[in-house]
Amino acid sequence: MSKRKIIKINEEKCNGCGLCTSNCPEGALRIVDGKAKLVGELLCDGLGACIGHCPENAIIIEEREAEKYNENKVMENIIKGGANLIEAHLKHLKEHSQTKYLSEALEFLKKKNMKIPDFEKNKSTEKCGCPGSMVMDLKEGKSKKSENREIGLESELINWPIQLKLINTSAPYFNNADVVITADCVPFSFPDFHNRFLKNKVLVVFCPKLDDEYEMYVDKLSEIFKNNNIKSITIVHMEVPCCFGTVNIVEDAVQKSGINTIIKEYTISVKGNLI
Repeated sequence: MSKRKIIKINEEKCNGCGLCTSNCPEGALRIVDGKAKLVGELLCDGLGACIGHCPENAIIIEEREAEKYNENKVMENIIKGGANLIEAHLKHLKEHSQTKYLSEALEFLKKKNMKIPDFEKNKSTEKCGCPGSMVMDLKEGKSKKSENREIGLESELINWPIQLKLINTSAPYFNNADVVITADCVPFSFPDFHNRFLKNKVLVVFCPKLDDEYEMYVDKLSEIFKNNNIKSITIVHMEVPCCFGTVNIVEDAVQKSGINTIIKEYTISVKGNLI
């Protein structure tokens, strides 16, 4: 066994709804005795497709000693589910830039003389999972000059999703990134948020008061910091007392991750001014 990323399930939080199992095309998850279980380490690729579908936030990605992921074993499970499941798995690998595993999967299908689905074509809706939580790098297609930019209306958002609950900690846009972590109210309160804080940065958003997910947020941010060579962290929060929890969560995550990086903190007034 070797150390690698793999999912971890908090059974106390898990309510046995099964949403994670239906969004794990690799077949690594099963409901056993009313709880989600990782039934095969070699079937879990550690990319976290299941995370955004858990309503209880009971799933995180951790790094530990685990059996090596085996794409051929996964494909043996996948093909039993039919063409749609095969297509969903190939898309999953492509979206996470897993070129090695994707090549192995395609080679497996060729050896089995099975039809390879057109998994690279664009579709308005996905056959598996929620399109709203699909990992997207939005840098491509952003022009340096545009009519909108001249009048200050150009979006600087370069990643999706942005809510911490939905974000995949292994998303490729985190690698060597400058990250801005902001409380939910900030972008609505500070009119120049895109130009002042967001340009060329990956965005992470949450509410330290209403979300009530302190430990999960610390764990998730820690995974992002530890595994992605983050260049800098910018924290932006409101002046109201409850919003300072944003800073506490980020600081605890940094400490847990053990990284040493540049951290900047900014406070926005309720009148929309930088304090």
